[in-house]
Amino acid sequence: MKINPYVPDASVFNKINTSGSKAKDSSTDFLSALKSNLDQINSKQLQADTNTQNFIAGKDGTDINDVMISTEEAKMSLELAVQIRNKLVDAYQEINRTQV
Repeated sequence: MKINPYVPDASVFNKINTSGSKAKDSSTDFLSALKSNLDQINSKQLQADTNTQNFIAGKDGTDINDVMISTEEAKMSLELAVQIRNKLVDAYQEINRTQV
């Protein structure tokens, strides 16, 4: 019985190289999504501060309801961001605790 020598298929190596670049793209997508969401949280904080300052100054068109709603939205979005950060830190610590 004749056994043929092993000849690796080059397409396997091409698949490995392309999957590595996809992983890099997904990490940049995660970073861009994280940055855009943090920018939205910051803008909500700034808008709430602006509404509060306008209400204190007595400017027209500023209602206490708008001030309270924008403040609560900013507060809730910040609390959500803190909870997401806590989950990410917990996941990182869990990965560090795993034995190789």
